[in-house]
Amino acid sequence: MKSLNKLQITIILFSVLLFVLLYFANKTPETKAEELATKGKPMNGKGMQDFVDAKTSTLPDSLKKVYTLVNATLQKDLKNPASLDSMISFWDRIMQPDVAAFYTEKKAEIAKTAEAWFKAGERYYYAVRFLKQPEQMEAVYQQAMFCFEKGLEKEPNNTAARIKLASCYVDGTADPMKGIGMLRDIEKTDSNNVDLQLAFAAFSSKSGQLDKAVKRFEKVIQLKPDYLEAYLYLADAYEQLGNKPKTIENLQKYADLVPDKETKDEIKKYIDKLKSN
Repeated sequence: MKSLNKLQITIILFSVLLFVLLYFANKTPETKAEELATKGKPMNGKGMQDFVDAKTSTLPDSLKKVYTLVNATLQKDLKNPASLDSMISFWDRIMQPDVAAFYTEKKAEIAKTAEAWFKAGERYYYAVRFLKQPEQMEAVYQQAMFCFEKGLEKEPNNTAARIKLASCYVDGTADPMKGIGMLRDIEKTDSNNVDLQLAFAAFSSKSGQLDKAVKRFEKVIQLKPDYLEAYLYLADAYEQLGNKPKTIENLQKYADLVPDKETKDEIKKYIDKLKSN
């Protein structure tokens, strides 16, 4: 189990990190603004601004000069949503997705459209994956929820946003069952939604309900046979259940479908190890 988890983490994190590679180029030292994250409360307004200001103050002098130039341009046209794009790109490039999300939220405040709010919510939602402090993660989840809810006020039937909002409740609050209830409401009318089934599967795995997780991951594969990571998740769940044949079967399916040769080789090595034990 230990070896598979290491392999699983490596491969799955690679797929998540593709999101980052679309936006980021150079990494800067980690900042220490997490003490400004107000636990359990959204940081929109002054709280979030203080958080961003704290991160800005830690920038190296070379980046501060760039930030000053970008900010000067921004201040000239604050009422134009597009004026924030350069600031968002700046924070993306230095791998600070939470701050980039903050400026995406600022853009949504100007644009006032459901699409803009949903985009801000998604930026916060994905930014959580790159944070380490629990308080900071919780606060950024709260910001994602705030943005999704603002968008849903304008477009209440957006299923993708409703699923992400529910996932925020599951992963980022002390009331995960509220999120599960929201997912169950969606399932009544859209049971074949892949993202919905993945959200259910993730919760089942996290809570140790492996039999339920298996059913959900199998449903995902039924709906989308080329969803590669689902085979890996399913193999992991089967191994935790002690079902070696099913573990090997799903690892083999993953190896057959994944295009990367190095990944194929690593998976096959682990399959051989399972067969020899």
